[in-house]
Amino acid sequence: MPGVNSTSAADMAFTLLLFFLLTTSMDTNWGLARQLPPPPQKEKKDEVDINKRNILLVMISYDNRIMCAGEEVSLAQLKIKTKEFLENPTNSDHLPEKKLVDIPFIGEQLITADHLISLQCDRGTNYQSYIDVQNELAAAYNELRDEAARRFFNVRFNALDDERKDAIAKIYYKQKISEAEPKEYGDKKSRRR
Repeated sequence: MPGVNSTSAADMAFTLLLFFLLTTSMDTNWGLARQLPPPPQKEKKDEVDINKRNILLVMISYDNRIMCAGEEVSLAQLKIKTKEFLENPTNSDHLPEKKLVDIPFIGEQLITADHLISLQCDRGTNYQSYIDVQNELAAAYNELRDEAARRFFNVRFNALDDERKDAIAKIYYKQKISEAEPKEYGDKKSRRR
């Protein structure tokens, strides 16, 4: 009984695989855009003193409640509090100290150059809650950058050239988010409630 000749089946499968690999687009816009710090120097151990008023502590509990600066907030409130922290519009004593900085294309401005947002999660925190908080923190930076671009250049931030974008994103509103390793906060009895 004669069989079907399948010697070219492998060639056809390889051709189809190659065709789909080359014609399919890969969406690479997933994930969180973060610039990682350089690896630590082994012989150099610098300890940085940060004034307590320059740190915004954001915590997510095991039951996904958000604490910002010592009080429980919603996601929408988190963005508002973060923007207020980053701007310090009234130069308040409980918000980051402002420094006079010469910014290219803008000139000398009082900005919160030494601010830091410290994000801490409990080990039981839902991953979606973590992503939602990250998105709100990034949205606060994005809105402030867009407002600065409109104020100084009369265009949206995304319409700026690279040099002006850098002046706003790397100096005026530089994103500084520190993430601590997740821990279990509180005792086991209080966690079960």
